[in-house]
Amino acid sequence: MKKNILLAGGDERQLKMAEYLHEQGMSVAMLGFPEESGLPTEIPCHQAGEELKWEYLDVVVFPASGIQSGMTVHAPLSASPLKVEENWLQRLPREARICTGISTDEADQLMKKSGRTYTALLEQEETALYNAVPTAEGVLLTAIQNTDETIHGSRVVVLGFGRTGSVIARTFSALGAYVEVGTSDPVEKARAKTYGHFVFHLDETAQALQRKDLCINTIPALLLTKNMLQDVSVRTLIIDIASRPGGTDFSYAAQRKMTALWTPGLPGKTAPKTAGRILGSVLLQLLEDTEKKKGDFPQDCTNE
Repeated sequence: MKKNILLAGGDERQLKMAEYLHEQGMSVAMLGFPEESGLPTEIPCHQAGEELKWEYLDVVVFPASGIQSGMTVHAPLSASPLKVEENWLQRLPREARICTGISTDEADQLMKKSGRTYTALLEQEETALYNAVPTAEGVLLTAIQNTDETIHGSRVVVLGFGRTGSVIARTFSALGAYVEVGTSDPVEKARAKTYGHFVFHLDETAQALQRKDLCINTIPALLLTKNMLQDVSVRTLIIDIASRPGGTDFSYAAQRKMTALWTPGLPGKTAPKTAGRILGSVLLQLLEDTEKKKGDFPQDCTNE
């Protein structure tokens, strides 16, 4: 199953993803990357504005942050901004697969205009599970770098106990932190209790944050509002890993001189090789599953 795959935009994790796909026998090309990216010579790198043969591609992968305002994509290594053109998608073969990291309104609009569909790799169940560990390690590193006390003995609040929140809580608890979990989901509540964590309802977040050293938010909704933060100690470190725009009133936190850090995409920053290989393996599994479905025929259609 050899496929022609283009990685359009992205950062270090896309470089590692390209290496992994190349190792697995895929034909890989890059858009929005300089030739001196350090990739094998078999992986050509193209800059924004270069003409590509879209008609020969089987897969196009846009960055983890997806297609953003102005139909641009994150391309920090590109010499110029990388904008996704509608005619790119129209020139792709009908059976070509389009992937992004996350789904966005801009991607939805573009795909609708082009008559295409797309897959958000970071929103796949297996990606979230694989990414939970490097995310937790990234949160731990961020906490260590921004506090002057040990994690052991610290008082930590984790908001949300999904795939990522549960691993974060377990990681900090294993290091001797006292961890409390905030959730409104009854299943998450039951799971957190079985792990031995004290659990509170999100309506009680303001009280739970009193006299805490660290608050880690995983919930993609504005939860840590001005009213929620006004009585929280300015020494409480906030690490918000929720997707754009985060779940914290960062302007108010800055006004109070609190340290509130919005750190989405931690796997790509702290463990880009692992993050890239995760994305590559999930993509290949999706392609393999698609190939298998093509080969499945109803029994009553087979020759006797």
